[in-house]
Amino acid sequence: MPVHNRDVADIFNKLGDLLDIQGANPFRIRAYRNAARTVAGLPQSVADMVKREENLSNLPGIGKDLAEKIREIVETGTLAQLEALERDVPQELGQLMKLENLGPKRIQALHQELGITNLEELRKAAKEGKIRGLSGFGEKIEHAISEEVERAETGEKERIKIVIAEEIAGSLEKHLRKSKGVKNIDVAGSYRRRKETVGDLDILATCKKGSPVMDRFVHYEDVARVVSQGKTRSTVVLRSGLQVDLRVVPQVSYGAALHYFTGSKAHNIAVRQLGVKRKLKINEYGVFKGKKRVAGKSETEVYEQVGLPYIEPELRENEGEIEAAQKERLPKILTIDHIRGDLHVHTKETDGHHTLEEIARTARERGYEYVAVTDHSKRVAMAQGLDAKSLARQIKAIDKINTKLRKMVLLRGIEVDILEDGSLDLPDEILKELDLTICAVHYNRKLSRDKQTERIIRAMDNPYFTILAHPTGRLIQEREPYDVDMERLMEAARDRGCSMEVNAHPDRLDLSDRYCRMAKDMGVKIAISTDTHRITDLDYMRFGVDQARRGWLEPGDVLNTESLKKLKRDLGRK
Repeated sequence: MPVHNRDVADIFNKLGDLLDIQGANPFRIRAYRNAARTVAGLPQSVADMVKREENLSNLPGIGKDLAEKIREIVETGTLAQLEALERDVPQELGQLMKLENLGPKRIQALHQELGITNLEELRKAAKEGKIRGLSGFGEKIEHAISEEVERAETGEKERIKIVIAEEIAGSLEKHLRKSKGVKNIDVAGSYRRRKETVGDLDILATCKKGSPVMDRFVHYEDVARVVSQGKTRSTVVLRSGLQVDLRVVPQVSYGAALHYFTGSKAHNIAVRQLGVKRKLKINEYGVFKGKKRVAGKSETEVYEQVGLPYIEPELRENEGEIEAAQKERLPKILTIDHIRGDLHVHTKETDGHHTLEEIARTARERGYEYVAVTDHSKRVAMAQGLDAKSLARQIKAIDKINTKLRKMVLLRGIEVDILEDGSLDLPDEILKELDLTICAVHYNRKLSRDKQTERIIRAMDNPYFTILAHPTGRLIQEREPYDVDMERLMEAARDRGCSMEVNAHPDRLDLSDRYCRMAKDMGVKIAISTDTHRITDLDYMRFGVDQARRGWLEPGDVLNTESLKKLKRDLGRK
């Protein structure tokens, strides 16, 4: 049974949640959560590292004890410590930690006072008005909890984040490619369109006659249940609950099948309608004129038959890409190779895990021209945010390192909090010494739409405001965005020469693709940044690029595709 990085991370997160509810040592809890984030962000399989007998304690934040726990999870699929804890603390209580208005102390109170152990019991207690009478709650909190429970129960529970889907798909694809006679394998569907979350996986393959690929598929060790098995199509459900379909198609139909199963449905319908006008029939088997197949071996052939150039999968949502293709106005596609640096990186000075020197060395190895050091400002006390004096010391340290660097520059920055009144968390006297500021809302997320919007616009009035970080504050499937008028923010950013961030962390992907396109249409520059806390997080840049592609962004729309000279010029306020 394969153990994925997400399995290890899930166990550590569950352990941290239950210990938090139990009131354990906060440093111990943080260690497990940090370990979960480290493992989840690794570019390589932690299970493979165990098999190779690598020293896991070399990983950031992973000591000898945590390394042994990772090894236990990989080798047994579970953790004895978690199983023992679940006998004392109901594991379903950990699910309540995902609700925004519930922290460990409130969950502990709900459990002890009302006997609540799960979402259904919480929903019932809120409906009956039992929560408001508890100390530290009240009617307002009860109402907010009720809304959170409703969102949790009606949300996209069956979908998984793209980063998790990528690990699952990668392992399965690698497994299938070992089958004799396999020629092509592609994962289609929303996964190929690089959507933020994925509901299932559609895998297409071509292979020689007699290939055992289908048998190898249904006997994959991560399969929990075989729904159906045939010569050309089989369906399984994995341990994670994710459904996977494998279809074996003829080489002559591969392009047509790949186009059909990539979708979106609306895009496919629009392409078929163009075919009808030319008296063509388009389906997963090919493009037909009468009974004769005239195309289908490649996707390019399919598009050519209806008079269109190839359209990238990320654009296939029937949101103007057909018309743009007809007018030869498809966006010049952005790629990871266009990215010349990262503008949102944390160090050990606050809640990062690496030194300035380690960040600089890793960025240079990646071929970056620049990286902005953007530790938290003092408002984020839990991250030991920097005050003006601490930031001044860091600026001197960055300048000193830059005198020794070749072909790479550390930019002086800060992730500065936007306070409730719209002021910034640090004085202008220190902000003016920086190359850029990443300005963020971390607190007072429940302000009204007008107040939240005005708060951020007032912050943009500050001449040292550069980029709005993770502009809606959402965490995918975990936390709703705060209420804000994004069109007004875009107008304000454009008029003041400010930019917006696409936070590439796969838990955020904030801005959304829709807002990326709004920024492009309104002339607002975008910075695609990783919000790195560990050097492995730099790999998240690819998810930000995917999001930008879905939002029709071109290289010229993105700040960190620019040379250092041009970037510094564009970072200056107009």
